[in-house]
Amino acid sequence: MLAKDLISDEIPAIRTSDTAVEALNWMEVFRVSHLPIVNNEEFLGLISDADIYDLNTPEEAIGNHRLSLLRPYVRFDQHIYEIIELAARLKLTVVPVLDYNNKFMGVVRMSDLLHYFSKLTAIEKPGGIIVLEMSQNDYELTEIAQIVESNNAKILSMYVSSATDSTKLEVTLKLNATDLTSIIQTFNRYEYTIKASFMEFDEQDDLYNTRYELFMKYLNI
Repeated sequence: MLAKDLISDEIPAIRTSDTAVEALNWMEVFRVSHLPIVNNEEFLGLISDADIYDLNTPEEAIGNHRLSLLRPYVRFDQHIYEIIELAARLKLTVVPVLDYNNKFMGVVRMSDLLHYFSKLTAIEKPGGIIVLEMSQNDYELTEIAQIVESNNAKILSMYVSSATDSTKLEVTLKLNATDLTSIIQTFNRYEYTIKASFMEFDEQDDLYNTRYELFMKYLNI
């Protein structure tokens, strides 16, 4: 999934001739804390609700104020992982998208990122989760996949993380199997450290899916 596929059709860009109050009203309507300022398809930067609250005369045009604007953006062909990294690092609610001529194309909204990321990581699909802990030297994806598949299961998604001050890795596996007993036993035989496991059965699947749907509906309010 690329940035161009995630651009929102709803979030407007504002101009320097718009007032800060107008910008704040749009933020409230779309439940975001940032909006892009664009003049003639040129992206000038992001204005935040905090910037607006700091203005002495918010009824004046934005162009009349001295603003120290953030200017983060992604190119239209960047992957969703890169967009999420930028949004998380800068705590953005929207991420501007530009082409290679620096023409503004639109923004990706954080709530839409969550929707698409949930599909990439198979959150909506039933199955269990296993979290393995190992040293970086012991990490072998082929062996992990072989253990899972030898128990008639498949890896739906996988996430690898590590702390900056540690040589240990955490490997989180989302599997298509709800009963993980045999898989866990096999990992134990291969002397893997299982940090956590979560089994989901039918009633739990329904509960988790219902909560997920309610959460997504809340994001779209």
